[in-house]
Amino acid sequence: MKDKFQNKTGIIILAAGNSSRLGRPKQLLEYKESTLLKNTISEALKVENVFVLVVTGANQETITNDLNFPELKIGLNTDWQNGMSSSIVKGLSDVLNINPDCEQCIFAVCDQPFVTSLLFENLIIEQDKTKKGIIASAYSETLGIPVLFHKKYFKELLDLKGQEGAKKLIKKHSEDTVSVSFEKGNIDIDTEEDYFKLIS
Repeated sequence: MKDKFQNKTGIIILAAGNSSRLGRPKQLLEYKESTLLKNTISEALKVENVFVLVVTGANQETITNDLNFPELKIGLNTDWQNGMSSSIVKGLSDVLNINPDCEQCIFAVCDQPFVTSLLFENLIIEQDKTKKGIIASAYSETLGIPVLFHKKYFKELLDLKGQEGAKKLIKKHSEDTVSVSFEKGNIDIDTEEDYFKLIS
């Protein structure tokens, strides 16, 4: 690994929600002889020269007990009930504490089962190529997560409130946004029916 790139990019996996529609922690749903969360973490850790942080919240102890990745950083969002923004703020704050020189961050969630290391790499490559500030995933005629933000947007991310998420900034700064294709990015697991479709 080239040291100068070592900590340029952080990947923040948002896994703090209580899966209210599912009725059990989606993070721990079995998938690919692993779990949804561990699958996302494994894909993120395959990317060279990044560091990976998971933001937990609800069911924190059960979820962290299941994680055995020595290189993984874990942050606890005690305000997880305040919505997605609180996890974004917690994750980014932790990343900047660990590595104040971080140049860019990718935000991902744990319930997109088809996320891959290649997708994360494509976000980084596209940023390097286009020098745009936001690189979003494109699926189902929308732009969304996983999404890469250059550090020039860190302050705006840290100012997000309530249910606001990355989409707010993608819309606001559309002229500084490009996309990479994420086939099956629209598939996420919110209900038992979603999960049954995935595994059947």
